[in-house]
Amino acid sequence: MTVKGSELILKYFPGITPEQTAQFDKLQELYADWNSKINVISRKDMDAFYVHHVLHSLAIAKVIRFTKGTTILDVGTGGGFPGIPLAIMFPECRFHLVDSIGKKIKVVSEVALALGLKNVVAEQKRAEQLENTYDFIVSRAVAPWEEIYNWTRDLIHEEGQNALPNGWLLLKGGDLKEELKSARKWLVDHEISKMFSEDFFETKHVIYIPA
Repeated sequence: MTVKGSELILKYFPGITPEQTAQFDKLQELYADWNSKINVISRKDMDAFYVHHVLHSLAIAKVIRFTKGTTILDVGTGGGFPGIPLAIMFPECRFHLVDSIGKKIKVVSEVALALGLKNVVAEQKRAEQLENTYDFIVSRAVAPWEEIYNWTRDLIHEEGQNALPNGWLLLKGGDLKEELKSARKWLVDHEISKMFSEDFFETKHVIYIPA
């Protein structure tokens, strides 16, 4: 029996609305359709779509509940992760999803349109081309944390409105000992295995870096 995607989301986020439930349920169908035209997700990952992509993205929502009006940049968004699931979860926040590959941004734009997400802007751009500033920058395994930090350090504004100071929330996987050797003492490693029980998350992390 196929389990609806929203059932997995509701397991960890029981407060989502009927509209959010419907949007989460629609995600896999939309991505499966687009993936048949433009390959943005591997076949193996499509078989575990809600765990590997949607719930993984929402680990950030376990670290912080963005307040109304928060601005978030998803740099190197690929097919729209973590930006699209977070935009569903936080409809009163504004999300700017960027990637250097045009066909991926086309998928992101069409998915956002089909879901009725009015809080998402998707653009084909590199981080160094951006001029706006944001409360938070999110990303999923695009590059080592120091590289993302250096690319985007001028894109976060100082004044914040959330429980956490403005900064970066990066989804990372694997053994991070080497990568975090150079980490500043205030970088915080959140283990996703402590948030979600699925085996996939045993080696997954959310790295928070305050600006």
